[in-house]
Amino acid sequence: MTNQGTSGGELARRLGVGDAVTIGLGSMIGAGVFAVLAPAAQAAGSGLLVGLAVAAVVAYCNATSSARLAALYPVSGGTYVYGRERLGELWGYLAGWCFVVGKTASCAAMALTVGVYAWPEYAHAVAVAAVVAVTAVNYRGIQKSALVTRLIVAVVLAVLAAVVVAAVSSTPDDAGEHLSLGSDATVYGILQAAALMFFAFAGYARIATLGEEVRDPARTIAKAIPTALGIVLVVYVAVAVAALAVVGPAGLADATAPLVETVGVAGVPGLAPVVQVGAVVAAIGSLLAMVLGVSRTTLAMARDGHLPRWLAAVHPQHRVPHHAEVAIGVVVAVLAATVDVRSAIGFSSFGVLLYYAIANASAATLSRDEQRPARVVTTLGLVGCVVLAATLPIGSVVAGVVVVALGAAVYAVRRGLR
Repeated sequence: MTNQGTSGGELARRLGVGDAVTIGLGSMIGAGVFAVLAPAAQAAGSGLLVGLAVAAVVAYCNATSSARLAALYPVSGGTYVYGRERLGELWGYLAGWCFVVGKTASCAAMALTVGVYAWPEYAHAVAVAAVVAVTAVNYRGIQKSALVTRLIVAVVLAVLAAVVVAAVSSTPDDAGEHLSLGSDATVYGILQAAALMFFAFAGYARIATLGEEVRDPARTIAKAIPTALGIVLVVYVAVAVAALAVVGPAGLADATAPLVETVGVAGVPGLAPVVQVGAVVAAIGSLLAMVLGVSRTTLAMARDGHLPRWLAAVHPQHRVPHHAEVAIGVVVAVLAATVDVRSAIGFSSFGVLLYYAIANASAATLSRDEQRPARVVTTLGLVGCVVLAATLPIGSVVAGVVVVALGAAVYAVRRGLR
């Protein structure tokens, strides 16, 4: 099991099922609806809903594998711990490396989403300010993070419900044509859209990485992960159908702010400012939970010496990995001042898909007594993750391969020095 180290210590188990579900919802909803629909529509065209279905199936397999593993290994770190315990140290390290690097890029993308919607002229400055604020909230303790996330999720769900109602109440005559699968949809495009949309489902990883901070992990995690995933799937389907029916796949692909475009075409432009506020709130919620998850995986890797040991420190009062949280906050703030949102999404998707491929491979080694998922689940999850990662835009694939190779090289050098 995980080496706690002299500078570490155990985190406090304070979260119940509701809090864990809320953190998962906050992670997924912010990233998906406001940041992924347009590039996914650009890739899949009229096949967007098929891509969403593919992403949902792969996400379900990953969620099932993650839930079984998290219940068995209820400590911080997620697949970093599962890969190490089930497949060996190298695979655990690579999973942690992919998660930390990929999700750090995701954090920057979400921070920039806040800036673009809140104050486009000063998007980078607003993004940095958002990172500072979120880091401060997380530093004060996990219960405060869960409370803030609960409020954010309530606001975002209300805004999305308003968008769906507006779209349904003014569905155009050609809505059926917009929702039909046309000749513009290709297998490759659908798979690429699924890979991009998977970015929007990956928030349930935050529940698994909080395994050391939930009460009764076997019960809490087993309920929280599928519950959060199911709620988000319903929301995504409703919003995607509404946007496609009103705007159409071509209009959705060209839209800078697809849901703002949706309410405008639906004849309710007065909702546009509300949607913009919802986007900002959603991105903040996603950023809040993402920083939470990355810092916990950083904590686990630091405990084992794969990252500097001082990152394993736990605050004596707030019982959070405060050194890891501050370090991640600094890195994300620097990235938020320099990176591009869409390229960050593709790069993040590549890393996270590899992370879950290792999770499925780890779950496949469980015995029946350890409640191993059905073979079809782990196999479909593993193959699906690898295939989707390979169909991402070539720039994201190349950058991802280079970063993974760099991580493997660092591991080899450290092993040689030891």
